[in-house]
Amino acid sequence: MPNDQTPTSESGRQDEDFVLRSLAEAHAADRRYKASKEELLHLYEQMLLIRRFEEKAGQLYGLGLIGGFCHLYIGQEAVAVGLQSALKGGLDSVITGYRDHGHMLAYGIDPKVIMAELTGRESGISKGKGGSMHMFSVEHRFYGGHGIVGAQVPLGSGLAFAHKYRGDGGVTLAYFGDGAANQGQVYESFNMASLWKLPIIFVIENNQYAMGTAVNRSSAETHFYRRGTAFRIPGMQVDGMDVLEVRKAAEIALEHVRGGNGPVLMELNTYRYRGHSMSDPAKYRTREEVQGVREKRDPIEHAKSELLEMGVTEASLKEIDKRVRASVGQAADFAESSPEPAASELYTDVLVENY
Repeated sequence: MPNDQTPTSESGRQDEDFVLRSLAEAHAADRRYKASKEELLHLYEQMLLIRRFEEKAGQLYGLGLIGGFCHLYIGQEAVAVGLQSALKGGLDSVITGYRDHGHMLAYGIDPKVIMAELTGRESGISKGKGGSMHMFSVEHRFYGGHGIVGAQVPLGSGLAFAHKYRGDGGVTLAYFGDGAANQGQVYESFNMASLWKLPIIFVIENNQYAMGTAVNRSSAETHFYRRGTAFRIPGMQVDGMDVLEVRKAAEIALEHVRGGNGPVLMELNTYRYRGHSMSDPAKYRTREEVQGVREKRDPIEHAKSELLEMGVTEASLKEIDKRVRASVGQAADFAESSPEPAASELYTDVLVENY
């Protein structure tokens, strides 16, 4: 029998299966991060900032101050906050699709320059040229904001290759959704990342509906964390509505990747309260379904309940909300008072200007 058809020994299969299951088992054994009161307060405030920022963005869109498409992150805050709180800021790279405002805020980027970008202003983080879907900051190691479904996944693999090539110890976090998970380029990226043991965590934000089709109507395998099995990529399934569970899963995945063991695939089960974009009436689900998730699984309310149990007062939490609302209000005022880009900016940032 040719070598490539030689059956794998039982012990060999068990060893391989153990590697694929080991991270999930480690997470099952210790599912939630043991946060101090101060740590949980910080995570709570970050999630609340994203929630209030996105609510304000929705208002500005309704007033016509934000043009084009606008995809809000309301409901999914625990994913970006939990994962990115475990990263090394200034070193690790983050890349995502077009629902990107929350990821930037979770990485500590100033709400003012994000809101200015949403409104197409000169002071925006991409000079008002990227808008909602194409924000970018090399300084903060945030590489977009990509409007092509799934395009960020091979780009994320390239960022991971750069980390490995430089030997800087950095890791890439590449987010994509349950809809993008069926893109062919995703699996080409999985293969390359596993083959070269690239330092990357592929994160599927499974918000159940992609652009508007339920996962069980569009995907043959709805357990997305299994999608890396053919490429020997260990998978983890995580409750994306629990910020402390997300944080713990992130630490386990990062330890594996930083150890030179290659990529990890994480499925974060979450839920978006708004439509796919501001123009989506979301008629593919009932109001009762959305309200049920809000009442029973909301990530911010979940964290709030734990903080109250830790002894934090309602008054303190109201003060945080007041501070966050003021910050978001200032960001909106800054954006509205900033000038639009000059007409001459049409001709800049088209090519790298060393030619």
